[in-house]
Amino acid sequence: MAASIVRVTGLLCRSHMLMQARSISSSLHLAQKIPTLPWKLGRLNHVAIAVPDLKKACSLYQDVLGAKVSETVPLPEHGVYTVFVELGNTKLELLHPLGQKSPISGFLQKNKDGGMHHICIEVDNIKEAIADLKKKKIRILSEEPKIGAHGKLVVFLHPKDCDGVLVELEEA
Repeated sequence: MAASIVRVTGLLCRSHMLMQARSISSSLHLAQKIPTLPWKLGRLNHVAIAVPDLKKACSLYQDVLGAKVSETVPLPEHGVYTVFVELGNTKLELLHPLGQKSPISGFLQKNKDGGMHHICIEVDNIKEAIADLKKKKIRILSEEPKIGAHGKLVVFLHPKDCDGVLVELEEA
């Protein structure tokens, strides 16, 4: 019986070592496929959610879920009111229409209950990112970056070029 346990334990140890070696090999193989770019992709800055009732949404995150919720900030140049919900490792951005030409109004007409509007990812150099992405046929939704809700340069990528997701890049 003891010999059987030793054989099984040895087999398990060799199997575990083989699995670890394959995992390391796979990780190295994946790392080798990452292209060298003139700019670097950073962390997820926030996920933006369009909401039909901003006060109700703020109450949900603050009063029900206990999150830290910022004051409402109007951004007329973007046609939105924004509120940020702090989550520790990232933020949620609550968006509500401001003005007749708000892009959020159109979104809410199609999605009456609201929903995810975009994701925001930081980049170290937004101008290099834009130039590189244009070369790769990724459409940028504005000619030049604009100042976003955090006072930093932002640009949006066309959702049809990003697997159906509206992607905002923000210079870190």
